[in-house]
Amino acid sequence: MGLNILKKVPNVNFIGYRKVAFLISGLLILAGVVSLAIKGGPAYGIDFAGGINVQLKFNNEVELDKLRDALEGIGLEGLTVQRFGMQGDNEYLMRIAQSDIETDTLRQDIDSALAKAMPELGHEIQRVEMVGPKVGADLRQKALEAMFYAVLLIAIYISGRFEQRWWAAGIMAAALAGGMYVLGLVGIATGYLTIIALVVALVLCWYLKLNYALGAVVALVHDVIITVGIFSILNKEFDLTIVAALLTIIGYSLNDTIIVFDRIRENLRNRISKDFGETINVSINQTLSRTLLTSGTTLVVVVALFVLGGGVIHDFALALLIGVGVGTYSSIFVASPILLAFQPPEEPLPQGAAPAKA
Repeated sequence: MGLNILKKVPNVNFIGYRKVAFLISGLLILAGVVSLAIKGGPAYGIDFAGGINVQLKFNNEVELDKLRDALEGIGLEGLTVQRFGMQGDNEYLMRIAQSDIETDTLRQDIDSALAKAMPELGHEIQRVEMVGPKVGADLRQKALEAMFYAVLLIAIYISGRFEQRWWAAGIMAAALAGGMYVLGLVGIATGYLTIIALVVALVLCWYLKLNYALGAVVALVHDVIITVGIFSILNKEFDLTIVAALLTIIGYSLNDTIIVFDRIRENLRNRISKDFGETINVSINQTLSRTLLTSGTTLVVVVALFVLGGGVIHDFALALLIGVGVGTYSSIFVASPILLAFQPPEEPLPQGAAPAKA
């Protein structure tokens, strides 16, 4: 017998709240898109934009203005300074928007400037990271491609598993791959190319009646957009660790959605109700205990990472914290209502089985 945290199966009308849920999702997406538009896109870290990161540690707390004034005399382009890690760590992060400096020379210049301006404070340069602009652009392109192909392969898997339509999914994949290649030859930027491909993927899922895949892909895109939008609102940088977090979120959200879809398909076969919306509601309630247990234990670990993990993985943990919450929400309030809007054909009864009473 499985472990349950609810004594009995609840009877919550999740589908009845779908309009409110869509409104909430729409507002979150709109806020994120507006923030991204105002700021000209995500705030790329050095992984994607190129530049140099220098992590400093002092014996005592230093005022940001004084630290910035001490470092500005070096003549570094695009210098920004911010706190790093927890309040009592006394660690600071320098970001420099140029990558044509020798790291040894940079270390010496920083040491000299700080020793001159703050001789009473001991300091240590803990790390220096450098990424060239071309490498940053290549990483940005590969990251977008990775997220797109992850979503595409998920759509193929969902179509094959739940609808047994591998050929239709293969046609969709071939059409998208060919379209991406042709548009790439035209010279369209990777960001716009990825957006176009995702929109085309959704249209193909609808046209080919790959309803389970459509619900899953909409939920995944929903989760990614909201997470990126919240990061923009919070002025958080977007780097490779955040891409890793987004791919993790995609996998987590998909797992939750598959559990719900599996129960929906099973209840469709058993004909528990003539109303498809009621079947979805029953399925979500039947899997709710498992969803709460999985999400709850995951969130405990992620919160521990966020609070105790230190500055290096702070933003990664924050992305997971947002993504796990949004992913759990979307599997209930986004993927399932999308499936209701594009109702799949009735599942055939298993051989020898009788329809269940509603």
